[in-house]
Amino acid sequence: MSKDKRSLQAGISYRISPVAVGCTLLIAAAAASAQQTQQLETVTVTGIRKGIEASISIKKNADNIVESVSAEDIGKLPDISIAESLGRLPGLSAQRVAGRAQVISVRGLSPDFATSLLNGREIVSTGDNRSVEFDQYPSELLASVSVYKTPDGGLIGQGLSGTIDMQTVRPLNFGTRVMAVNVRGQKNSLGGAAGAKGTGNRVSASYIDQFADRTVGVVLGFAHQETPIQEEQVGLYEPWQAVGTGWRPGVAAGTFYSDGIKALRRTGVNKRDAFLATAEFRPNKDFTSVVDYYHTKAKQEDTANQFEVNLSGYNGGYSPGLNITSPVVNSNNTFIGGSASGLYPLVRGMYNDRKDTIDAFGWNNKLKLAGGSTLTADVSYSKADRKEINLENNTQLAPNGSTAPLDTLKLNFATGGFSTLTPTLNYSDPTKLLLRGTIYGSGYGKTPSVVDELKSFKLAGNFPMPDAFKGFFADVDVGVNYADRSKKKRQPEGNINVGAQGDTAIASDLQYSPVDLSFAGVGTIPAWNVPAAVARYMTFNPSETSAAYLIPKAWNVYEKTTTGFIKGNIDSELSGIPVRGNVGLQVIRVDQSSTSNYWDNNAPAGSNIKPNTDGKVRTDVLPSANLVFSLADDQTVRLGLARQMARPRVDQLRSGIEFGVDSATGKPGASGGNPKADPWIANAFDVSYEKYFGTKAYVSAAYFYKDLKSYVYTQTQDGYDLSAFTKSYVPPSTCSTPAGPNQPCPAALSKGTFTAPFNGKGGSLSGVELAASLPLSLVSDVLKGFGIQASASFTHSGIKVRDPESASSVGGGDISLPGLSKQVYNLTAYYEMDGFEARVSQRRRSDFIGEIGNFNGARTLRYVVGENITDLQLGYNFNEGSLKGLSLLFQVNNLTNAAYQTYAGTKDRPLEYTKWGRTYLLGANYKF
Repeated sequence: MSKDKRSLQAGISYRISPVAVGCTLLIAAAAASAQQTQQLETVTVTGIRKGIEASISIKKNADNIVESVSAEDIGKLPDISIAESLGRLPGLSAQRVAGRAQVISVRGLSPDFATSLLNGREIVSTGDNRSVEFDQYPSELLASVSVYKTPDGGLIGQGLSGTIDMQTVRPLNFGTRVMAVNVRGQKNSLGGAAGAKGTGNRVSASYIDQFADRTVGVVLGFAHQETPIQEEQVGLYEPWQAVGTGWRPGVAAGTFYSDGIKALRRTGVNKRDAFLATAEFRPNKDFTSVVDYYHTKAKQEDTANQFEVNLSGYNGGYSPGLNITSPVVNSNNTFIGGSASGLYPLVRGMYNDRKDTIDAFGWNNKLKLAGGSTLTADVSYSKADRKEINLENNTQLAPNGSTAPLDTLKLNFATGGFSTLTPTLNYSDPTKLLLRGTIYGSGYGKTPSVVDELKSFKLAGNFPMPDAFKGFFADVDVGVNYADRSKKKRQPEGNINVGAQGDTAIASDLQYSPVDLSFAGVGTIPAWNVPAAVARYMTFNPSETSAAYLIPKAWNVYEKTTTGFIKGNIDSELSGIPVRGNVGLQVIRVDQSSTSNYWDNNAPAGSNIKPNTDGKVRTDVLPSANLVFSLADDQTVRLGLARQMARPRVDQLRSGIEFGVDSATGKPGASGGNPKADPWIANAFDVSYEKYFGTKAYVSAAYFYKDLKSYVYTQTQDGYDLSAFTKSYVPPSTCSTPAGPNQPCPAALSKGTFTAPFNGKGGSLSGVELAASLPLSLVSDVLKGFGIQASASFTHSGIKVRDPESASSVGGGDISLPGLSKQVYNLTAYYEMDGFEARVSQRRRSDFIGEIGNFNGARTLRYVVGENITDLQLGYNFNEGSLKGLSLLFQVNNLTNAAYQTYAGTKDRPLEYTKWGRTYLLGANYKF
């Protein structure tokens, strides 16, 4: 296939993209390539089939192994969230956060292994690391998303598991002006509570136009979302541990036991406004310039009103103490219920206010030269800014002098449902609950912030191969990309203390309607305005330096990455079989560094805070090859070989460190980040068989194998050189040493233990992916209008890692890869005929280890029960008459109100059981 034919085919593939007014099927491309003179047949495809056929076309014509999701029309991707749509693709799975799909695992690897792009450019993230939170990108403003499972030499910012590229509309691909408006109302099945509504809305508008004889085009898009946050949760303390004799009176030694339990109702709202602007200038066929700008501003505000009790006997010293009667212990020697007395519960308000802003700018220029060469210059800038406030209020029933109103609770720890903790006393009266120094203090707060900034420049050229070298390669791409990224995190923290008025009830004007915790056996408890209570009754002065452990939580990480690449594009035949694809090479040089501070206890007063800066320069060479064999009967076989790389997590590269010296032995110890960590590296092999039926349908089977040569995880190394931190150490005059008490203290040793992210032994990861997209009319005309999309992924990992930071929830031994579900299934059944549309989609994944953020602001891992999420969509499109262009839509997300569940080691030791309700949406879309 010649370069011109390949370009024509790619152009047709793009014109049938989801944002086009109509779709021209590949029969037109075949006719054009054959230079037939008869009039081409044009078929207009709309609705569900339009998005499906556009995605099939992208997959079919790609030189890499690619999965794609495309919009059905302007502002109409298949799901309300791009993360929901991605989670349905073969080999991908979504993890829910706060009830919505947010982060994506590709091929069983955690989100950290994938890189996300916006219009082909790496994008920043509002989290602590690199993984993008996809709910920041409205589906209404995206035309398509492609997931590259195999890399090539020209793919900048590629990940180890895959590269996710979100694409927006290009206006000059349209033949006329297009405008669309989308309006939807939303309701959560849990309803409203504590002054927060259970309803929301989504509004979006898109405008596409062309001017100056189609040499100038513009796109303007706006999307607003207001989503209610409603949650019911019961959570148990970690770790589950085998208790010793007499540790928990009434519980036999050796029984696995959790030291506390809480029930909460979270209420709030998530608001997001996003804006997209694109200007395209094409004065002639040889030059194109595109400027695009994306902006999103999101605000999430919620309060968890919770009832909590400590079950370890810690009740502030009041008598009598803990006693368990009628304990229930299952066959796995796990305590799952009984009656617990001597308890002093809390009623707590946990407030979170998070504001995220993302700005992304890009300018791309493409110039065609005489002789068929093309030069491309691309400059981009993106910035993410996250600001957060976390506040906690603690209240308890007022004690009578030295006597506390201790309670007796009936406990029932459930598997696959809400655990219950039924109190004897009444906690519904806000006048009886006082802000005071409870057994957990009066409150605590944090004000974390993250700023992520990325500047990049790319210069590339495509050059036809000289006639003397033509044969296997048709042309070659050569270029260089430079990226400068910085990520900065701050996390001031501090106690929230009761003010001068002392213990106090929270006034009625700050009270919301009470929340109902009957699902956990608690009944109703008060709910109140937490930030207003802090302002009126308490003091809060968060600091980065008031305690030694706070100082290293502030850090900066810098990366300067230069990527040189060359890619030969294949257009040839082997033994009469057409073959296309590419062979390429990337050389990546990264200058990584980090700055932070640490507390030096031995420095003179006033100069205890010391800087710590470290880093390294590393160069990697990444070869890649993609071969696509076009067989008879529209069959395709693909082969991929590559050396793949993923940069370490950003927080793993921090130079923040906690340091100390054991005065008895002089041995130093430290923990923190590692700015010298090397990336994850893998050698990968892919093979895929695909059978197409034009662009109407396909079936495929793929196998992949990754040999991870290096994996970054937290380890403790002994004999680590810490001499840079021990220089100022002055030992105390006397110590208790192995030789006895009151001995001279030894000087500090130069080497000790360091717990940090280090590169360790890798292992293998392999999997099989099966997929099909079939309109059932191919089977029988009786089934016209019906269709299915299905996929199944089976992944095996020989990689075992340890994470000491998450040992309390996943154990201190070896664990499987975070994000890995061994089985992932997706099934969508649809019907589309005469304007009517119906679709039911289900995504299912087996158990996995997920990553969450805990109240300390730290990353932690949890065993997550596999999920089964079902969504329903009904719609009607008016295709003629005065209402032409109008479509009506009804959706139900999480149709079965599936719970989110985590556990510690075994499922009879639950941690969280959470329900976010089902979401109903009703709306209309009008295109004109």
